[in-house]
Amino acid sequence: MDPETFAQLMTPRGQELLGEIAARAGVESDLALGTRLRRTHPVDLVAAAVTQNHLRGKAVRKFGADAAKMFFTHDALEQSTRMSVATHRAERLASTGATAVVDLGCGIGGDLIALARAGLSVRGVEQDPVRAAIAEANLRGLGLAGEVVCADAREVDIRPDEVAFIDPARRDGRGRTFSTADLQPPWDWVRGLLAGRAVAKVMPGLAHDAVPDGVEAEWVSDGGDLVEACLWGVPFATAARRATVLPSGAGLVASDAPVQVGDVGTYLYEPDDAVIRSGLVGELAATLDGWLPDPHIAYVSSERAVATPLARGFRIVEELPFREKALKAALQERGVGTLTIKKRGVDVVPEEVVRRMKLKGSATALVVMTRVRGIGAAYLVERI
Repeated sequence: MDPETFAQLMTPRGQELLGEIAARAGVESDLALGTRLRRTHPVDLVAAAVTQNHLRGKAVRKFGADAAKMFFTHDALEQSTRMSVATHRAERLASTGATAVVDLGCGIGGDLIALARAGLSVRGVEQDPVRAAIAEANLRGLGLAGEVVCADAREVDIRPDEVAFIDPARRDGRGRTFSTADLQPPWDWVRGLLAGRAVAKVMPGLAHDAVPDGVEAEWVSDGGDLVEACLWGVPFATAARRATVLPSGAGLVASDAPVQVGDVGTYLYEPDDAVIRSGLVGELAATLDGWLPDPHIAYVSSERAVATPLARGFRIVEELPFREKALKAALQERGVGTLTIKKRGVDVVPEEVVRRMKLKGSATALVVMTRVRGIGAAYLVERI
């Protein structure tokens, strides 16, 4: 979509067309609807409006009811932050006493929306003219104040009262990138911002040793999905590493306390991916009065049954043989026909093991295969 077509969408005629398409969705196919509308509307405008209706449907997963009032492009929607995550970040930033934010590369304005709703004065900077126009339209469509300018983020002056927010592009010509060397704007520029009042959203696979000195790295999961690492500039850092689990908002911070290692007890806990990626499995163990069955495996054991959003809990029913032939015999003896295997730290492919066993019983079982003090172990477990 080009700027001229988007401008047409924003006219009364374009808005009327969008409304008609939304009303007819599910009644007529996209092909039939498009064919009919092209008789009375410009072809490019019809194509853009049909696409917007489709994207609004897809965007509900990230933006909820707001999606019906917003505009998108395919790539910008894919790159946008989930509103639940953007809201968490915006509210944390507002709690620091910040009053204004400049989003350096705001895309279609998803983070601007969350920041504005958190009570912050917002200014967006976006080099792509269509995305800049969409960001401004999205703010207005949701009744939010804010300014959006079309410019290169690196050439914009940051005002004294503004916190800089930056979400570097994580795609290159080959697709999604997992290296800071491929980020745009460049990583060195982002690092420079983080020495001051700045916040950066980066890939969740960010290596710990890539975090600049004095900067806090917060790994965030949402609904069980690890979605980002958020870097809090030196003035905002309150810990070296943090894990946050949404929607509960539960979290852990690095303490570097010694971690105990011992045999598996009555309960086994599988940490959330944000806890694992932030390197805070030991800190999780401390909250559960637990320990690690293996110092290199992200499982925690405890004698306590604890409901926590930071981990999934299992009760150990019994230990089973680890070797496949003996494990199959033990499961057959228990009448198991439906088997689920969870594995960590061992060289097995659960689906292949289940297929080879060809179990035919009526019982259902959940088995954890892992290492304990470096030795393979298998346990029949039940969720708590």
